[in-house]
Amino acid sequence: MTPKIITNIQGKKIDEAKRGRGRPAVFDRDVALREAMKLFWERGYQGTSFDDLIAAMGISASSFYNSFGSKEALYCEATRSYLEWSGQWFFAILNDPSIDTKTAFARLFEAIAEEFTRGDHPLGCMISLAGTHCPPGMSNIRDMMAEHRAFSESAMAARIRKGVANGDVPEDADCYILAAYYSTVARGLAVQARDGASREKLAQIGRLAMSAWPAGKSGRSKLGGNGFSHDP
Repeated sequence: MTPKIITNIQGKKIDEAKRGRGRPAVFDRDVALREAMKLFWERGYQGTSFDDLIAAMGISASSFYNSFGSKEALYCEATRSYLEWSGQWFFAILNDPSIDTKTAFARLFEAIAEEFTRGDHPLGCMISLAGTHCPPGMSNIRDMMAEHRAFSESAMAARIRKGVANGDVPEDADCYILAAYYSTVARGLAVQARDGASREKLAQIGRLAMSAWPAGKSGRSKLGGNGFSHDP
């Protein structure tokens, strides 16, 4: 009996007899997920169509549904994949025990300038602006991305609180506001990168932001009540 031949969405012929009943189409799932992540990163959730996804991932519609379930499920998985990748350098620098807190943040902004302008992936950050403009039916996407942004900000605050405990951050510094400020700067750098700003421009902005770091151990001579320097 002649084996049944089907054609997938890219026009490629697949011999079902060779695959065997119940076996999925052969493809590298990690590679497909990475391509989906880059596409979502570049275009956002709503700007990425199903046809865009399966074309970039190099898989058929049936393989997509069998392996990833839905576009929303894939987006959540792609977001986790991005966070695992970016978290490697982010947390390694932020929580480096060999450097003080100010140095950690300074190095973090140096790394942000580099990572946001690399040529092997989309510019900026996948998380910074994702889900900020969503219809009511997509509130789950909006809330998920807001939680991711809040998590990185809370990690900054935790590092600053540790610095206070270690004595390298003034004890009257407002850890929450200081973390919110540097998180906001980081998000702004993502926008700058998307708009084509150079790596050096991002690095300069990061260095300028570090001038707001609380000065001295007590900080009372240069700090206001919010923990920021009021010097010109």
